[in-house]
Amino acid sequence: MGSPGYGSHKESRDTRLVSAVRARNADMVRALLEEGADPDAAGEDGLPVLCAAVTAYDEVVAEVLVEGGADQDQLLPDGMTPLLRAVDLGSPAMVTAVLGIEPRLRLPQAARERLLALARKWYEMGATEELRRRTGASGPAETFLVQDDEYNHVDQVSLGGLTVRAGHGAILTLLEWAFRILAPVDELMARAVRYPDEDHVDWSASCFVLSQRRSKETWSAVVAFRHHPAPAHRRFVTCFLWTRAISESAGLHSYTNEESQLLAAWAVQETDSEVLAKVLDVYNGDEHPGQEAVGLRHAEHPDPRVRREVPYCFHTYGSSPTPAATASLLTLARDPDSAVRSAVCTVLGTARDLSPEITQALLVLIRDLDTAVRASAAAALSAPRDHTPAVTDAFAALLDEDDQQLRLEGAYGLARRDDPRTEEAYERVGPLGPGFEHDHRPGGLWRWRWRNRPDQP
Repeated sequence: MGSPGYGSHKESRDTRLVSAVRARNADMVRALLEEGADPDAAGEDGLPVLCAAVTAYDEVVAEVLVEGGADQDQLLPDGMTPLLRAVDLGSPAMVTAVLGIEPRLRLPQAARERLLALARKWYEMGATEELRRRTGASGPAETFLVQDDEYNHVDQVSLGGLTVRAGHGAILTLLEWAFRILAPVDELMARAVRYPDEDHVDWSASCFVLSQRRSKETWSAVVAFRHHPAPAHRRFVTCFLWTRAISESAGLHSYTNEESQLLAAWAVQETDSEVLAKVLDVYNGDEHPGQEAVGLRHAEHPDPRVRREVPYCFHTYGSSPTPAATASLLTLARDPDSAVRSAVCTVLGTARDLSPEITQALLVLIRDLDTAVRASAAAALSAPRDHTPAVTDAFAALLDEDDQQLRLEGAYGLARRDDPRTEEAYERVGPLGPGFEHDHRPGGLWRWRWRNRPDQP
C-alpha cells in the first residue's frame, strides 16, 4: 500500500487545528499553521475555526488565526462575517484581535459602516434590551462582571439562551479610531463616564483613543472637563493625562509647560479627595518647580489617599530634600496609614545623603508593624551610605523574618556593606523560586565574594 498523499496530511493538520482551537491551545494552533494547516479550516459546524474562537471569547487563539491568514471578512451563510460576529458578541479584546492591521486599507466603506452601525446599535439599545428584542425573552437578564483583557473588565449578559459582553461602547470607540473617524470629545467622554470605572472597557477605550489624538484641540477639549461639576469627568481627565505621560509618543506635543501649570493650579483648586490624589499622582510624574509647595499644602490632608501622594512632591531625584520638605517627610513617617509611611521610605531612599534624623526615622520604619513598610525602609537604607552598627544590625535582624523578601533585603543590605555575615545571611534567605530572575538582590552575594574573596571562583 502506498504512503498517504499530500491531501491526507493536509486534512490531518486541519483536523488537528480544529481540535486545537476547541482546546484553546494557541501554541498548537500557531505550530499547525506554520506546518501548513488551513487558517480557514471548517469546524464541525461547517464554519471557519475563527468563528469558534470568537464564540468562545478566545482572543488569543483568534489573534493567532488572523496572523496566520484567517479571513476575518469571509461571508458566512447567515450574511455575517467573523469580524461582524466579534462586534456582535461585544468583547473589545476580541474585536481588536480579529480586526487585523490597517483595516482601513482592507475594508471597503460599506463594510466599515456596517461594523460601526452594528456596534452603535448595541451601544444605544443596551445589551439587555437588544437581547430581549432578539430573543423575545422576558424577565431579568443574568449579568456578571468578567475580565475582557489583562487590565479591563465588562459586564457579560445572558438572556433567552444568548450571551454577549456589553462592551459595545468601547468597540464603537476603537472602530472609529481604526477607521480614523475623529468622534467629538464630548461623545467619547460620555461613553467613558457612562460606567465611571477606570477599569471598564468603555472608560479605557475612550482614554486610549483620546491620548492617541495628539492635536492641541483634542487636548484642550479634554482638559476643559477639569472644571466639570461631576468628579467622574474630572477623574477621567487625570487618566487621560496619565496615559499621555506614559505613552511612547508622549514627547511629540509642544505644550508640556502648559500641562505642568495646569496640574499645579488644579492641585490647589480640587476639592474631591479621590480626584486630588490622582491629580497629584500625575503631577508628580515629572519634576516641577512648585512641587514642594503643593506637597506642603496637602501634607495634613484628612484623606490618606492624598497624603500617599504628598511624599512624592518632595522627590528630588538624587539631591537632598529641603529642610521644610524633610520636616514634612519625618512627620509623615509617623502617619497612621501604612501606604503613606511606605511612600516616605521610597522618597527618603533616593536622597543623596542621609542625615542622622532621616536615618533614625528609617531605622524606626524598618521595625514597622507593616511588612510592606519594613521592606520599603530596608530598600531605602540598602545603599551603602551608612555603615554604622545600628544600620547593619537592622539588616541582620531582618534575617529572622518569616517573609523571604524581607530576609533577602537583609542579606542584600549586609552584602552592600561588605559585612562578614553576608554568606550566612544569603543561606538564611533560602532557595529563591520563580520571579527572581531579574531581581538585583540575589546578585549581591556574587559581588560580595568578588570584592572580598577574589581568589575563589
